[in-house]
Amino acid sequence: MTPTPSARGLNRRGFLTALGLSAAAVGAGGALSGCSSSGSTTPQASTAGKVSAGNLPKYVPIEYAKPDFPAKNGSPAGYAKMPTTLVKSVKTTPGTGKTITAMTPLWGTIPPSKGNQYYEAVNKMLGDTIDFQISDGNTYGDKLATVLASKKDVADWVQIPSWNLPARFGSEIVENVFLDLTPHLAGDAVTKYPNLANIPTDAWKACVWNDKLYGLPYPSSGGVGNAIFYRDDLLKKLGITADPKSAQDFLDLAKELTDPSKKQWGSDDPWNAMGLIFSLVPKWRLDDSGKLINRVETPEYKEALEWSHKMFKAGVVHPDAVAGKTDEAKARFQSGRTMMAFDGTGGWNEALRDNLKGNPSYSQMPFLPFGADASTAPVYWKGAGAGMYSFIKKTDDKAKIEELLKLANALAAPFGTDEFQLINYGVEGVHYNLDSDGLPQPTDLAAKEVQPTYIFLVDPPVVEAHVQYPGFVKDYCTWAIKAGESVKEPLFYGMNITEPSQYASIGQPFTDLESDIGRGRKPISALDDAIKEWQAAGGNELRTFYQQILDNQ
Repeated sequence: MTPTPSARGLNRRGFLTALGLSAAAVGAGGALSGCSSSGSTTPQASTAGKVSAGNLPKYVPIEYAKPDFPAKNGSPAGYAKMPTTLVKSVKTTPGTGKTITAMTPLWGTIPPSKGNQYYEAVNKMLGDTIDFQISDGNTYGDKLATVLASKKDVADWVQIPSWNLPARFGSEIVENVFLDLTPHLAGDAVTKYPNLANIPTDAWKACVWNDKLYGLPYPSSGGVGNAIFYRDDLLKKLGITADPKSAQDFLDLAKELTDPSKKQWGSDDPWNAMGLIFSLVPKWRLDDSGKLINRVETPEYKEALEWSHKMFKAGVVHPDAVAGKTDEAKARFQSGRTMMAFDGTGGWNEALRDNLKGNPSYSQMPFLPFGADASTAPVYWKGAGAGMYSFIKKTDDKAKIEELLKLANALAAPFGTDEFQLINYGVEGVHYNLDSDGLPQPTDLAAKEVQPTYIFLVDPPVVEAHVQYPGFVKDYCTWAIKAGESVKEPLFYGMNITEPSQYASIGQPFTDLESDIGRGRKPISALDDAIKEWQAAGGNELRTFYQQILDNQ
């Protein structure tokens, strides 16, 4: 699995991407819960996936900059202007001159370690030297698997994206390689570290394996992490109002917007949009009788496949999307070749960044949640509270553990603090200069030295502060608060569950089937046969596995 842009609605994202970094380099998660890790053994059902409230850190929110749009319904706090004064959140230097090794990924150019003024400044603030072992994010999973399997040369601090969790992580690796943070951070213990206590509970839930707290989170935005967007500017020119209330409304709108003679189609590949409209994201749910069923067994899944076929048959899907060219979806949408498309909410501000300079009237907006039927309330499923996490190597050195947590506390300094400003932008006058709006504008040196490194070890709660795009913060926060009314937690929310390895590939046939039925290569009746084959291949046993976990919560 590759990282998907999350709704890290922070202006530092624009700062970092201005340095030429990919979206993956500055945040992932949001809608991604992470791929399931399959192992040769599994934890006992009594602890698999279990997250006891008493093993989570107490949530003690702090606020150093008053938001213009307070967080609500899972939306991030929004700032329509940058703070004019910053607060020092950590009064005493946390480190004692140690050198701490840290293994992290990077989707960009690895910065120099020697003579790096950014590293020097942050390490001075920390009082310790973080010696980064940085690897290419695209191959990071392979290196992680090798290092953790051998248990040799494990760094003091290791960052792991959810999609890179190696096999046997939950059943073997995590408890043998990494430190159990439960006694150090659970409950009131976290209050020794106020910035860590400021991280929402959902983010900490994602860091629990077998009912023990192991990870330090890189929080996701919470609330709605994905949306169906439409080209607001182009629809206004056409005099078309976009306000679908059902799957049929969406199809009708796509027909209205499709004009092949102008190389314009109503929609890109509808599959991901279909997942939102028909609420297909959770792998497991309870039916009306209380029986645990897989999403492929639900009536909504069948209805979604039938609707997908109608979309393709109607000719409203761009031909390149029909051909499966998914990598070009953003380019098709932003160029106006498709008028509606699915994306992570973090892609919203990125689209403005990439298009406003050449097209000042460019505008895209997300639909408010709507369901398959106008009479049914829409349900959007909450994504994981963190898509990446870091771990401290197992040690009995209590002084070192406390020092590392003090460092983590400094790195988790929230928006509006001196520490946040330094960690995310570098040194003023060296790596950035403030413009008239108070926004840090990167210097040429920033592109070489200020890469995402420290933020991957632990990060504060996400805020929305893209003030450089007039009206964006208001639009985003207003939409996110309203859309958040439709968000619900899936059945196994916040649980890290390692599935038995023998079931790792039994769901693959459905990926192909979804494409084949939508494009008319197979009839909808093929779904019934696929479900029976899945059940016989281990689906029913997997149901029993999850039922045992559910029964032990």
